[in-house]
Amino acid sequence: MTPEPHDPVAIALTEDIGSGDVTTEQFVPPTLQATGRVIAREPATVAGTQTAAEVFRRIDPEVEITIHRTDGSQLDAGDCAIEIRGAARSILTGERVALNFLQQLSGVATLTRRFVDAVAGSSAKIVDTRKTVPGLRALQKAAVLAGGGVNHRFGLFDMVLIKDNHLIADDNLTDKIARLKNARSGIRVEVEADTLEQVAQFLRTAGVDVILLDNMTPAQLQQAVALRGTLPVKLEASGGVSLATVAEIAATGVDYISVGALTHSARAIDFSLELRDVSR
Repeated sequence: MTPEPHDPVAIALTEDIGSGDVTTEQFVPPTLQATGRVIAREPATVAGTQTAAEVFRRIDPEVEITIHRTDGSQLDAGDCAIEIRGAARSILTGERVALNFLQQLSGVATLTRRFVDAVAGSSAKIVDTRKTVPGLRALQKAAVLAGGGVNHRFGLFDMVLIKDNHLIADDNLTDKIARLKNARSGIRVEVEADTLEQVAQFLRTAGVDVILLDNMTPAQLQQAVALRGTLPVKLEASGGVSLATVAEIAATGVDYISVGALTHSARAIDFSLELRDVSR
């Protein structure tokens, strides 16, 4: 199935504005000009600046937008991320949608940065999952990159991840992987392992690129790394990963650590919009 194109900015604007911004239209004169400054209220790694800017452009192509801090930049409380100059009506109508994107995506980037910093000095990379907000996957995965993380597969169509449920009726994994790779050159194949016995089996299975080590203890992860030896197969730790445990997991020598919380549990960063230089 080919993904249908979608436009999260258009969806969000339709959802919020509907038939019109009745408050702004009633109480703000159409000739009023202003400058809006989007201010961080806490330290953060910023993401979603282009998306937030696009919100204002869709409402009013004539507004002038300056992005002061590009995605991946660090913000302190009080720093200005974006400045918008133009019709006050346009700035006020776009305020909430723009901030919603910026707050959510900066939350993803900030949490990702905390995980990345926690494993600094190791060779492990922090990777995301498909546990994303429906319709926002591309934006959330871009935010993970802004935070220094790495994207796993985008969806079901661009990489193979064979889990235990896929193996219920399997009778010849090697042949099936070989046929797949012959049909789709370059596709990566990952297989989930729940036990060290499965790790040993999959290390002997031709065509496996990555083994997902599901809910294994640090001691088991170390054993899996030892079993791998010098084989080119990558190892990914998954399950039970938190900021309290990720450094210990990284120290085992795994290549990737997947963290669903990056996209499904990131706390929104506090931003606000300040209106200045109001003139007729």
